[in-house]
Amino acid sequence: MKIIIASDHAGFSYKALLMEELREKGYEVIDLGAYNEEPSDYPDHAANVANALFQHEGDKAIIICGSGVGVSVAANKFKGIRAGVCHDTYSAHQCVEHDNVNVLCLGQRVIGIELALEIVHAFINARFFNTSNYQRRLDKILEIENRNMK
Repeated sequence: MKIIIASDHAGFSYKALLMEELREKGYEVIDLGAYNEEPSDYPDHAANVANALFQHEGDKAIIICGSGVGVSVAANKFKGIRAGVCHDTYSAHQCVEHDNVNVLCLGQRVIGIELALEIVHAFINARFFNTSNYQRRLDKILEIENRNMK
C-alpha cells in the first residue's frame, strides 16, 4: 500500500516519525512536504495531497498540521476527497469503514505521538464496509459532491 503524507511546519516532526514507522512496517511512503520547520501554509500541503490522490499516486493519505482542522477543511474542497480529523482510534477506523474516508488529518498540538501512531495504524488497516446501507450513504455524499462541486 502506498501512503501519501504531508504536513505544514506545525506537523513536521510528527510527519517524520510517522514516515519512519510506516516504512518500517513495509509501506511505501510518498512525502509531499513540508521538508523543514520553516513556516508554510497548510492549504498548499492539503492541495498537494488531494491532487496526488486524484492522480492515484497513493491509496490513502495523512496530513498533519497543528490541530488537524485546517488541513481537513482545505482537503475537503477537492472532489473525491473525504478527509476526517481523527484524534482517537475508533474514529480512525470507523471513518473508513462507514464513510470511505481517504485522508486522515491529525493535529500535532492536540495528541501525543504514541496515540498518533495507533490512529494511523487503525486508519490504514481499515476497509470500507461495502454493504448496501454504507454504499447508499456514500452514494448520497457523492450526489451532494457532484451537485455542489463543479
